[in-house]
Amino acid sequence: MTDMLRRTCAVFCGLICLCSFSCKSGKTTSTEKVQLVKTGSMELRYAEQFSVDYYEGGYSLARIGDDSFLIVPEGAEVPGTDGDVTVIRQPVENIYVAASSAMDLFDGIGSLDEVAMTSTAEKDWSLPDIRDAVGSGRIAYIGKYSSPDYEALVSGNCGLAVESTMIYHTPEVREKIEALGIPVLVERSSYESHPLGRMEWLKLYGLLTGDAESAEDFFNEKTKGFDELMKKERNDGERKTAAFFYISSNGYVNIRKPGDYISKMIELAGGSYIFTADQLKIEDNALSTMNIQTETFYETARDADFLIYNSTIEGELDSVEQLIGKCGVLADCKAVKNGNVWCTGQNMFQQTTGAADMICDLELVFSQQADGKEMSFLHRLE
Repeated sequence: MTDMLRRTCAVFCGLICLCSFSCKSGKTTSTEKVQLVKTGSMELRYAEQFSVDYYEGGYSLARIGDDSFLIVPEGAEVPGTDGDVTVIRQPVENIYVAASSAMDLFDGIGSLDEVAMTSTAEKDWSLPDIRDAVGSGRIAYIGKYSSPDYEALVSGNCGLAVESTMIYHTPEVREKIEALGIPVLVERSSYESHPLGRMEWLKLYGLLTGDAESAEDFFNEKTKGFDELMKKERNDGERKTAAFFYISSNGYVNIRKPGDYISKMIELAGGSYIFTADQLKIEDNALSTMNIQTETFYETARDADFLIYNSTIEGELDSVEQLIGKCGVLADCKAVKNGNVWCTGQNMFQQTTGAADMICDLELVFSQQADGKEMSFLHRLE
């Protein structure tokens, strides 16, 4: 093959022929044939639920599940394309974030000013920056994700709606938003197999808001401690066991399912999640948690080296006495007798940017080096 032929083949393979497409966002379509040359792809270390390809002229094509999004730079022509593609025009402003896990990612990369609306009320935010923004009205609460204020979306000139997969339960809401000419992006971070995959979605939001470089730098900075942790040598035969749970108001014990990202955090931190799929009759659904009887929980958790209480639903605890007040049989647990009972902060689940920090916290707990150390998400119950 001659050099000329090689170059011709390379150019041909890098061309995406974009012509006459169905635009779900309701934007104007073009039938003019335009060729975009692919220049590369976004480098992702952990995320598997989205991908981004880059093209000449500042265009990008993001794929999330079965959805594709053509991101058009400010002032550029909107080309046509084969297939069902949603157009997102930059600058992306007045974003409606109905996926609460995404809000902290926008804040982390310095793009919170681009967010104008949310489906989570002020009282339900544990993150100070977000709570203050909603409380002051800087970010408007426009109703639950299943019944947003459509007039507010229109009058607020919403440029993008970021929904969680909960929107799949109310498809008519997505259809109504798209009918208003607002592109809808359903983020699938909860489907990521690696805990840090959730956090890596900030790279996509950075691309959308024009803060791609800040997003990359922020992600690298937040994962430094985790990278160092992964270099440590471990003896898998000496892993400490842990139960992660909370006591519900109706007396059940709510635990994370084996294989859930929390149990994976425990494994990455050098621990071992004490519940296994063989022990539990796990329902075939998308939920990451399950309720079990107190007796069932006690049979396994009594031998756990550590108990970690999840405070995000029922509130934080300060003492072992408070925990035993919720469930008296826990007094006989090994971890209680040895003083190895910990509690999460209420910000743990909403602070998506803290995934790596949480793993590092857990490692300090399992290695019993936490005393005197500043923890991001865990505190010992006295």
